[in-house]
Order: sequence, then structure tokens, then C-alpha cells
Amino acid sequence: MTLLSTDEVDLQELARQAVLQEYRLPYGEAGGKPVEKPDYETPPELLNLVKLAVRVSGMDAGVINIITADQQHQIAAVGVDAAVCSRDDSMCSKVFTSGAITALADASLDPRFADNPFVNGGIAHVRSYASVPLVTGRGAALGTLCVFSPTVRAFQAEQREGLEILARQVVEVLELQFKTRQLVEALEVVRRSNEDLAGFAARVSHDLKNPLTAILGYTELSEQDDDVAPAGPAARYFSIIRGSASRMLSTVEEVLEFSRIGGTINRRAVRLNTMMNAVLQDVLPLSSACDAVVTVQDAELTVDQAQVTALLQNLVANGIKYSTPGCPPRVEVIASVGETQVLRVVDHGKGIDPADRQRVLEPLVRLHRDGDPAGSGIGLATCARIAAAHGGSIGLTETPGGGITATVDLGPA
Repeated sequence: MTLLSTDEVDLQELARQAVLQEYRLPYGEAGGKPVEKPDYETPPELLNLVKLAVRVSGMDAGVINIITADQQHQIAAVGVDAAVCSRDDSMCSKVFTSGAITALADASLDPRFADNPFVNGGIAHVRSYASVPLVTGRGAALGTLCVFSPTVRAFQAEQREGLEILARQVVEVLELQFKTRQLVEALEVVRRSNEDLAGFAARVSHDLKNPLTAILGYTELSEQDDDVAPAGPAARYFSIIRGSASRMLSTVEEVLEFSRIGGTINRRAVRLNTMMNAVLQDVLPLSSACDAVVTVQDAELTVDQAQVTALLQNLVANGIKYSTPGCPPRVEVIASVGETQVLRVVDHGKGIDPADRQRVLEPLVRLHRDGDPAGSGIGLATCARIAAAHGGSIGLTETPGGGITATVDLGPA
């Protein structure tokens, strides 16, 4: 038998109260210091488990007790009104750290409970009594699942086993509540982080665009200066500066757009053809230059029209730009609506190596292949954010015969 010092017991109790606080259950401080007790809203699942415990055990009443440093809180009760009592008066506080079920046909015959006010008539006249500790996966004892009756009744092995199973279910409900709240809080942190990112990107974009615009303006003026020979080295240098500044300005604008997109979406019913008409207008200079053919299989989708139009524009433009040399680009846009809404943009171009298909969905990733046009590496990452904002995802697979098929899940209609 291992004996614990007073300091070790206090530390264990402090750690246990911290777990109660994490779970948003009633909690206190070691030494009985008063603290503000949070209001606990009992989920119906816990009440149903107590009802089942009463039925399985054949008792008259049942409760889920949370044991704080100084009190016992009944957070779910059947057969009695939920109440709060001092920890000193609690029967379950004597056994809730034991790790094993306590089942007594007559609690008045047990020296641990004979003088307890719940047994001797001070508060109640409990006789049959069973208490199962509620222990988390981390080993913290929260309280008990307890059933009792004013009459003497023996507990059978099946009843004990049933109570132990139900106690584990109670802990699972409490842990699910805890993890769900953690997820909600994490999502809120992500939302705030995304808002901060958008604000930061807007500020940086503004700070970068102004000097870049100034560089472009002064470069153009310099190129027009009579002292700069059109075929001289200075003209060539100014041309290089102008090209570099233009590419940087384009990248800054795309990064800003990437930071803004994929947040709150506004779903509404819209035809794929409607969005594609806008896309074809935007890519017209690109498609006309190479006799590209774009076909559409129409459907009605429930999506954020502006964001999905941007997604389609990126994918269709990629299908045209990364075509096979010497072959007119051919892009097919297909929508299907079932349990989820799926867009497929099929091209028959250069394709992407399997090892690179996941990587190119990340921001600022470019493949740098011979013959590829200039780009920022933002387009496919933007598509991935739009799909995620709709509760879906994007995947890249090989088109039979060569090319890439982008499959976009846009969530339920």
C-alpha cells in the first residue's frame, strides 16, 4: 500500500479541480476556498443514461454527481430533485476515487456510511446504494454515477456490470462535450486568424503597391526620356526593371485576393452556364490566341457565385495555358449534383506528375518546367481555399490520354 503525503494529496486535488474547470463542470479549490461555480447545462444524453441506470439497477433514484473541493453537485437526477450538498455530507465523496464500483444492499451496515446524513435520516434514509466512479481517459475522477433506494435490495452481477458500462458512457458524453467545445474554440481562433491575415495582407499590399506603382511610372518616364537611347543598355535595363516590377505587382495583388477569399460564403442557386459565361469573357484573349475549345455540361448549383466563378476561371485558364504544344487546348467543365455538388474541369494538356499534384495546391508553389508560362503559384491554392470554404476539397488526377482532371467537391446543395 502506498501512502501519499498531504502535499501530494493537495496537488492531486488541484489537478482534479483543473480538469473539472476544463470540462466546464462545477469546480472548487483545495482547502474549500469559495469560487464562482459555472452554470452547467445538462445535455439530455446524461439524463437518459441516468434513467437507464435506474431501470437496470431496479433502484428508485439515480444521479450523476460531480465532486468539487467542497461540494457535491447533482448535474442530472431521476427520482429526486437535483441538489447541492457539502462534500462532507456526500456518500459518493467517500468512494469516488476508489476506481471500483461500490454496491451495498444496506448502506446502514457499512461503517463508512452508517453515520452519514443521507443514511441516518438527517437528509434521507438511503439503504440500497451503488456508486460507480466517473474517471476520464487521463485518470481524473470527476464524480460518480449513483443509484439508491430507501429499501434493502441486493445487486446482481449483471446489474453491477450494466452500471459500470453506463458510467463509461457518461464519461464519453462529458469528454465529447469537452472536445466539441475545444473544436469550436479552435475554429474561432482560426476565424480570427484569417481575419487578421486578410487585414495584414491588405496593409502590406497597400504598402507594397504604392512604391511598385511609382517604380513602374518612373521607369516608363525614363524609357521615354530623350537622353535614353532606344537600343542602348539603359533602355534594356529599364525594360527589365519594368517587367520585374509588373510581375511583383501582379503577385502582390494575387496574394491579397488569396487572403480575402475562402471566408464567409453566401450560397445561392446559380446555373453553371451563368458562371461560365463570365469566365469565358475573362479568358477570351487567352482562348482566342490559341483557338481553345471550352465545353460546358450545365447544372444548377447552390454555391457562392463569386468565389466559384473565380475557381472556374483559374482552372479553365490553367487548362488553356498548360496545353500540349502544337495542339489547340480543349477544356471540358462538367457539374454533377447528388449527395454533394461536384465540378470537374478536364483538360488534355501537359498534365502534372503524380508526385507534384498535392504540392501544387499549396500557396506560392510553381513547377518551373520548360515552356510553362509565368505565374505566381496562387491560382490552385485559391481554388483549394474556395473548395474548403464550401465544406469540400479539390483533387487532381490524370485525364485519360493525358492532361489533368480537377475534381472539386463543393459540399451539399
